[in-house]
Amino acid sequence: MASIPVTIKHTGKTYSLTLNASQPPRVFKETIYQSTGVPVDRMKVMIKGVTLKDDDWGKLALKEGVSFMVLGTAEELPKPPEKKIVFLEDMDDEELAEALALPVGLKNLGNTCYMNATVQVLRAIPELQTALTEYADSSTPGLPAHLGQLYTSMSRTTDSFVPLQFLASLRQNFPQFAEVGRGGGGNKLLAAYAQQDAEECYSQIIGNALRDVPGPSGKKFIEAYMMSRVRNELKCDEAPEEPATMSTENVLKVECHISGQTNFMHSGIKEVLDQKVTKRSPTLNRDAAYSHHSRLERLPTYLTIHMVRFAWKQDIGKKAKIMRQVKFPTEYDALDIVTDELKAKLQPVSRRLMEIEKERKERGKIRKRTKNKASTSQTAAPLDTVSTTEGAAMDVDKKPEEGGDLDDESVYRKKELEELEGLISPDVKADIGASPTGLYELVAIITHKGPAADAGHYIGFVKKSVFHPKASQATGSEQKTIDDDDDDWYKFDDEKVSIFPVEKLATLDGGGEDASAYVLLYKTKPLA
Repeated sequence: MASIPVTIKHTGKTYSLTLNASQPPRVFKETIYQSTGVPVDRMKVMIKGVTLKDDDWGKLALKEGVSFMVLGTAEELPKPPEKKIVFLEDMDDEELAEALALPVGLKNLGNTCYMNATVQVLRAIPELQTALTEYADSSTPGLPAHLGQLYTSMSRTTDSFVPLQFLASLRQNFPQFAEVGRGGGGNKLLAAYAQQDAEECYSQIIGNALRDVPGPSGKKFIEAYMMSRVRNELKCDEAPEEPATMSTENVLKVECHISGQTNFMHSGIKEVLDQKVTKRSPTLNRDAAYSHHSRLERLPTYLTIHMVRFAWKQDIGKKAKIMRQVKFPTEYDALDIVTDELKAKLQPVSRRLMEIEKERKERGKIRKRTKNKASTSQTAAPLDTVSTTEGAAMDVDKKPEEGGDLDDESVYRKKELEELEGLISPDVKADIGASPTGLYELVAIITHKGPAADAGHYIGFVKKSVFHPKASQATGSEQKTIDDDDDDWYKFDDEKVSIFPVEKLATLDGGGEDASAYVLLYKTKPLA
């Protein structure tokens, strides 16, 4: 049935809304909530004496102009900003510089920190924002379009944003995020939307909601940029003559198991990839021990690591949080978890890039040393002791280790890029969206704060360079950049956004009730 105009009446007021009977009544109730402020869990909707259910329309005769009666007490709707929103294009240079200092946060609409943290972390994928913008222009409205519109709105304002439309779309597509919890010992008057799992939200968005968003060269975006392919081998330890069982599967995240002996992320990943299992052996005709060996035969541009911090506890009969401290790296070499075939393809360019990065750091030190010496000399020497021309000539004659014969950095980067691209395997180069090196840098984190699995608070962290590329990587004079040695992060605690020093990243390892890394997003290192 096509959408039809209807009216609703609540506390003497009449509202005109649109109803789509092809969607469940709960979606219509979400629309009513946005107009009246009456929470869905405290709302009673009636038509001609019949109470509207959540899951089906029953035998109701729905037609244009039909009127619904809404009962229930409204709660306070999200307030508009106290000060007028000023768009970036209307600002002068000084206002623009101040506004760009911090990205905007998202208002918490009642236990929606899980969604806010997820949205901010996915914002660390600029290619996704581009794909969503193009997709929204050519498709019917849906969650991808709403996410694209949300990112566009966030980029055009300096105030924290109210993601009401996206939240409604998320709950419409995934009803589990509309579940209602209980507070105050089950008091119905304190009922509210329940806290949800940020990793589940993240997985549902990239695995289902965005799966049809187009990517490069006819591929889907998620398939190209975020999907790994795993090769599994199952071998019987007790019957070596039994043929191994081989299989492959596509995955959107690599899991890090946390046991009582897990201290580092990489070892937790290896625990998942190399396991001992028991299953029925067709040759022995009984249960036997098997080795389950998995390795990745494709690495994407963006690699998601899931720290499995929540596990079912049989003794208490519910899910509990694993508080153990597990260290994670800001740079990750994934060649140890790939197949031998893929390692052979990635290793030449991977190892050369590591050597080049060391050379870049040395050049950076030399340039900084030279710059400091030049600044000191200009301050100490009288202005009439040497001409500008003579000073320039002396700078060129400096010893190589002082930077006197270094070319412009762009000259080195161009040569390095040509060399590295020549080392990339043709197979990997043809696989659009695949990592050419297997070397990654951490760009975003979702953390969970608190001791309980079904409560607590989620916070997002994104590296500053995602929003402001480093000076050596900047592509235009109008692009806001950060210094090469600025590796700090942004902390997105709902609407509150602050600088998070890189030195404090280690505090997110876990080991207590404070924020613990839960979902980590790594991006393949750039070649230049």
